[in-house]
Amino acid sequence: MRKPVIAGNWKMHKTISEGFEFIDGIKDKVKDTDVEVMIFVPCTMLKSMKDYTKGTNIVIGAQNMHFEEKGAFTGEISPLMLKDINVKNTLIGHSERREYFNETDETVNKKILKAMEHDIDVVLCVGEKLEEREKNIEKEVVKEQIVKAFADVSAKMFDKIVIAYEPIWAIGTGKTASSKDADEMIAFIRSEIENLYNDEISENVRILYGGSVKPANVEELMNQDDIDGGLVGGASLEAEQFVELVNF
Repeated sequence: MRKPVIAGNWKMHKTISEGFEFIDGIKDKVKDTDVEVMIFVPCTMLKSMKDYTKGTNIVIGAQNMHFEEKGAFTGEISPLMLKDINVKNTLIGHSERREYFNETDETVNKKILKAMEHDIDVVLCVGEKLEEREKNIEKEVVKEQIVKAFADVSAKMFDKIVIAYEPIWAIGTGKTASSKDADEMIAFIRSEIENLYNDEISENVRILYGGSVKPANVEELMNQDDIDGGLVGGASLEAEQFVELVNF
């Protein structure tokens, strides 16, 4: 049985004090859940939030990580920096990183391999643009992202990997892929993982849906056969909504 995940991505939102207030609003209400609770916060908040959530079941992760351990990469954060503050989770390949910051399938792959080298868990994001779905090539696009992302990634690494399918046209737009569409694509991703590795890994890897997930649709999404959780943007910024998502 795959353990469900509700992961909040705060993007470029909240100060440290606002983060503390959020944690105070959720920690007692999610402590007994069977769901894995993750929040990916801005880098300025990582250590403070990691320290503040000590002793809770809330996992704090980074929104990005560079594939080099050090160097002339102004504004970036390295795996050594994350480990130094005991942060062991990161998003990789989020659509906004791909769209606005020139993230490619090749750099995504390098980041995954570097994260694995340093024992950092990864939530890999994949997904198609609206025009790609309208051309009916969404599966080809996602397959290519998956194949390239996992180049040289061994089967034994998959206990540290979660995949998030996020149709780019449904992020922050209020549009949501239907539960059937989302489950169909996630089932397709699962089949591609089986093709790349084996049935056991395919059945065990957790695959999330991300794209305007909110309390009103989370239960329907979570009732699908292949959806194991949500990568949540806007609805993860309000404590009350986030609690509803976790306790779907």
